[in-house]
Amino acid sequence: MFEANVRRIQQDLETISTFTATPGNGITRFSFTDEDRKARDFICSKMKEAGLHVYTDAAGNLFGRREGLIGQGPIVMVGSHFDSVRNGGMFDGLAGVVTGLEIARILHEHNIQTQYPIEFVAMIEEEGSRFGAGLYGSRAMAGQVSQEELDGFYDEEGVPLQEALQEFGLTPSRLKEAIRQPEDLKAFIELHIEQGPVLETESMEVGIVNTIVGITRYDIEITGRADHAGTTPMHMRKDALLAALEVARDVHHAASEKGEGTVGTVGKLVVYPGGSNIVPGKVLFTVDIRSTEQKNIENVVSRMKDTLNRIEKSEGFTIQIEQKLLIPPVRLSREIQTYFIEEAKKRGIRYRSMVSGAGHDAMIMADLTEVGLIFVPSKDGRSHCPEEWTDYEQLKKGVDVVLGTVMKIAKAIV
Repeated sequence: MFEANVRRIQQDLETISTFTATPGNGITRFSFTDEDRKARDFICSKMKEAGLHVYTDAAGNLFGRREGLIGQGPIVMVGSHFDSVRNGGMFDGLAGVVTGLEIARILHEHNIQTQYPIEFVAMIEEEGSRFGAGLYGSRAMAGQVSQEELDGFYDEEGVPLQEALQEFGLTPSRLKEAIRQPEDLKAFIELHIEQGPVLETESMEVGIVNTIVGITRYDIEITGRADHAGTTPMHMRKDALLAALEVARDVHHAASEKGEGTVGTVGKLVVYPGGSNIVPGKVLFTVDIRSTEQKNIENVVSRMKDTLNRIEKSEGFTIQIEQKLLIPPVRLSREIQTYFIEEAKKRGIRYRSMVSGAGHDAMIMADLTEVGLIFVPSKDGRSHCPEEWTDYEQLKKGVDVVLGTVMKIAKAIV
């Protein structure tokens, strides 16, 4: 029975973690930056060492291909993303990329042939931290990225996504070449850290995901009137911040009332003009709503829109609302879940089935093929912060389960 090498896993993760714009303060690795380039070059070098044919698709995703005995047969794809949030941790996404590298090395070292080709992928802009274009790499493969998105998504410096692609040596007009067809794929498998406390609390070593929650995300702008904080009576104010907080409160209550794991979050809020002595005249904020049931998402959105309509009509505010993301809940492949369970039992690894409350590239890839997603524990449930941590030995166990499953799906000849 083949096993991953924990030392190599650790070396990969710790090396790539040095490619950050914020050394000493977590990992900040945005897409199409110098840090992206350095991480990409390192991953590329490791893919080549494992005997893979390396290429970059038109969207900017990095691939290492290992041929199968069935010429152009459907691909078993393994991987995750290597971009990060600002001041994030070293395991989010990257653990899945390193899983692919280690599996490729094992197959190469032992000269294991497979009937089906395998592609190991390192995807970009999953977090949407630079352009707000979350799950960009997988959505490009699924044909869900439009020209309007390339033109309409900007980073904090005002650089459009399209321009960033061009500066990175890619050709935006060829984006459609990144699209994969369902017949091109046999399966997609992703390993990810849990980003929550369940596995650690229950002393479980891997989580086998059966459902990924649906997500909808909105950008909202409420415009009132900026006035002097000292001379404007309270009853004469159009305080945009108070209006935004009312929406945030109603989203919170609506999600709490629905239950079934439904959550609603106002995670980003910008107040203008932003002076301590000025009544807020405009507020920009985001609303993120998630649930395992689409009807619950729709209910919270309806409540939110009712509140916005009332504020606009009765209180004289101007409101703009734009939906930036809409992904329904995804049920993952029962067959691949069975393979995960069989492999965990064979290796004596403790496991449990679970729901993913976070979005992952796996949920997009489920539109194209059979998908499996496996979690490894996060210490104290922490993620998207410098304190994010997963024990290397625990990560190895997840890699071992994925290794055995990939060999089974790709029909390895041992």
